[in-house]
Amino acid sequence: MTDRVIFKKGHADLSARSLGGGFLGYLFLLPSLAAFAVFMFYPLIYTFYLSFFDWNMIKPVKKFVGLQNYVTLLNDPNTWKSLGNTAAYVVILLLLNCAAPYILSFVLCYVIRKGRNFYRAAFFLPSLISLVVGSILYSWILNPVSGPIARVLGWFGIGTPFWSTTDGWVIVGLCIITTWKSFGYNFIVLMAGISGIPDEVIEAARIDNVPLHRIFWDIVVPTSSATGIYVFIITIVQGLQYVFTPIKVLTQGGPNYGSFNLIYLSYHEAFTLYRTGTSCAASFLTMVLFMILLLLEFRFVERRVYYEN
Repeated sequence: MTDRVIFKKGHADLSARSLGGGFLGYLFLLPSLAAFAVFMFYPLIYTFYLSFFDWNMIKPVKKFVGLQNYVTLLNDPNTWKSLGNTAAYVVILLLLNCAAPYILSFVLCYVIRKGRNFYRAAFFLPSLISLVVGSILYSWILNPVSGPIARVLGWFGIGTPFWSTTDGWVIVGLCIITTWKSFGYNFIVLMAGISGIPDEVIEAARIDNVPLHRIFWDIVVPTSSATGIYVFIITIVQGLQYVFTPIKVLTQGGPNYGSFNLIYLSYHEAFTLYRTGTSCAASFLTMVLFMILLLLEFRFVERRVYYEN
């Protein structure tokens, strides 16, 4: 009987201590939650609120229009063109900023190890430079008349397209500029993930004469998939957000909405056409689209990710 009483008392003390520890943990989270509330939750709610109004940021009165901003947006062919451009940006950047650094990291980790530190620093250096500066620099490098690439190709009789005024090419050019900025960061992250793979596994595969492409696809990619999925997600974010800067600096969405993406569409509606309600509707639809992509990723990709321990 005495043992039971002692056990119940100890259990009660442990529960009280756990409750106090939990409260203290939430207390420590309050500064972060306050920052999220001020800089994320409130703007998100207010953006959703403004999407139901006709307002130009100047009038003192907002006119309630219900779902009209969403209807206008979805009936505008430029919205669907911007959506297609956004998909093109994401696909190209996934090839340049996810697949390419993945392969390069594998090569430098297990095929060509000499000079690895030099390549690591060289590829990472552009990520420290402003994307605005990079956009201006590449406007000269990719100049189809006097740029260095055009001059070199001219020696072989190859002409360069006017990429900034040609549909399709403009997206490729802007993706190259964005890749220059973000490739190094993705490369460093992926190299860190691949370097964590035990050397014994790779050496065992080599002893069994497994081809390098099978080592990469069957061993390296599954084992480093936790890092790979992180780079995959941020590359999608780069297709939505990072590319905004070169669009704004070089093309302003041209030619004929050929370089618009959803983020620039929202900016254009708000600060060029002063249609704040339509801009907020575009922003909210972009967020919903991104959430759908994340849900699909967690549903079909995340379960196949390998986490050590």
